[in-house]
Amino acid sequence: MKNNIKSKLPWRRLDNTAKIFPMSTGEKYSTVFRLSVVIKEEIQPEILEKAVIETLERYQSFKVRMKTGFFWYYLEQNTKKPVIEEEKDYPCKYINPKKNNGYLFKVTYFKNKINIDIFHALTDGNSGTTFFREIVYTYLEMCYPNELKQENRQIRKIEYDTEDSYIKNYDKKSKSNESGKRAYEIKGKKLKLGAISVIHEIINLEELKKESEQYGATITQYLTAVLMYVIYNENYIENKGKKPIKICIPVNLKKYFPSKTMSNFFSYMTLVAQVNEEKLDSFDKIIEFVKNEFKYRLTKEEIMKTMSANVKLGNHVFIKPIPLILKNILVRLSYIEIRKHTTITYSNIGRIGIIGDYKKYIDYFLMLIAPESVEKIKCSSCTFENKIVFTFTSILNNNKIEKGFYMFLKNRGINVSIESNGVLDDISSETK
Repeated sequence: MKNNIKSKLPWRRLDNTAKIFPMSTGEKYSTVFRLSVVIKEEIQPEILEKAVIETLERYQSFKVRMKTGFFWYYLEQNTKKPVIEEEKDYPCKYINPKKNNGYLFKVTYFKNKINIDIFHALTDGNSGTTFFREIVYTYLEMCYPNELKQENRQIRKIEYDTEDSYIKNYDKKSKSNESGKRAYEIKGKKLKLGAISVIHEIINLEELKKESEQYGATITQYLTAVLMYVIYNENYIENKGKKPIKICIPVNLKKYFPSKTMSNFFSYMTLVAQVNEEKLDSFDKIIEFVKNEFKYRLTKEEIMKTMSANVKLGNHVFIKPIPLILKNILVRLSYIEIRKHTTITYSNIGRIGIIGDYKKYIDYFLMLIAPESVEKIKCSSCTFENKIVFTFTSILNNNKIEKGFYMFLKNRGINVSIESNGVLDDISSETK
């Protein structure tokens, strides 16, 4: 049975990347990311529910539940109603299908904020943003029909645009040369089990852009360099680190290969900083290192190597025939080791574009990634209008890295404000 684009089949295979997530996930490692929007008035739950249901009818690839096959997990149509409720837990928590009517995403709200938590087996940040933005548009149209009736936006209906773009684009002959060395692991005492600290650093985009340009760097390069510098100064030196600091950065493959899929289509590049050997002990040295790494790794040839290596692994002749129950055990064991090859992940999904008068109802957007036992801190950012929000999600019982990041930008004359979930002390009040 073929898995064709826009097919109306009642089931479909997981894409090549998504295959791994159900086998490696659980309460301690959720592989869930969150998108949020902060609007200027309190959320109306009944209208939000109607907006989600209406959007699901147009985005059928999200209207699914996961089933267990003999060799792999797969997705089938979900006819149940999605669960919409007030936010009561920490973000990016494991989504229990039994408590969520089988859906692989969960929509919550709190005061004037709408959240969507998405299990990565369903989609990536790029397509997740497309779906979430449609929910936001629909919600605002229902709340303000008279004010927005003049807006002429194209309403898309995407049924099963779920091509596996990895299989379509990978190169069987391409070989990866990624470093197999373990990474430096950020040290520190952990919060109580299940707790997550969230700190949003809301940065003035124009000021950040000017600062980045002085170094001949993009905003992503600049923020990556600040993150590496702060880890080095606030954690690495104190703990006499010897292993390389490795920063993992997701890459949107749609920028490099033809694809319109709503399934996952992303890869990673990993910056491997041998800080002691290369004497990366100042910000100027680190930002030059980061710029060179981006230039080398963000080429189609290098991206193809990483993507192809992952596709080959998922389709290895010795792996495919292994029953799922054994695959689950093998993948969980291997992922315990694989996660030790990254110090921290930083995902920048870039600008979230909103058209016309819809913008006047929105303050800003947020993105969050679930931390876990090895990568105790994860970072993400997104941009709306003149605000870029850099978010730390952490299971550490201190905020030295978050504070160091904040102070670095403030000392460079960049306006930064802080919002948090209150798990740790307010870093802005401590550093005034």
